[in-house]
Amino acid sequence: MEELNRKTVGEFKTAAKFPVIVVLDNIRSMHNVGSVFRTADAFLAQGIYLCGFTPRPPHRDIQKTALGATETVEWKYFATTLEAVRELKKLGYAVFAVEQVEKSIPLQEFSLAATGKLAVIFGNEVSGVDQEVLHLCEGSVEIPQWGMKHSLNISVAAGIVLWELARNRHKPA
Repeated sequence: MEELNRKTVGEFKTAAKFPVIVVLDNIRSMHNVGSVFRTADAFLAQGIYLCGFTPRPPHRDIQKTALGATETVEWKYFATTLEAVRELKKLGYAVFAVEQVEKSIPLQEFSLAATGKLAVIFGNEVSGVDQEVLHLCEGSVEIPQWGMKHSLNISVAAGIVLWELARNRHKPA
């Protein structure tokens, strides 16, 4: 690990974070939750908000995919996603759903000021982001897809979105 120049848990906790909060809206799968924790750790995300019936650590099935990221990534639980979004807005976050809806912004065209605080909401594996939650968002971002299937596993979608946001934030001027 030393050769890979990885942070210790202490270094991770004190490191400057990427000002992105990942919001999980009623996610069913513990494996998806664990994978999102691991991805949030990889990109030094500010944190994760777990909402509704989304499983919460500690649980061995979350740990199986998180590989310790539940110990590094800050997380908070909310009974509803609406409650989480209202808090994020009070804290000055721009809130966007990752969802295929009318007028969604293709991910590659999405940009937010480099200093802006952003929250991205990933919805339930079957029903997506709740309609009431969509109404509170500034907009929606969509991952372009050209095949027959027009959906991605939430953990894959989170990886794509966080990578694209991080990549665009760290582009040379």
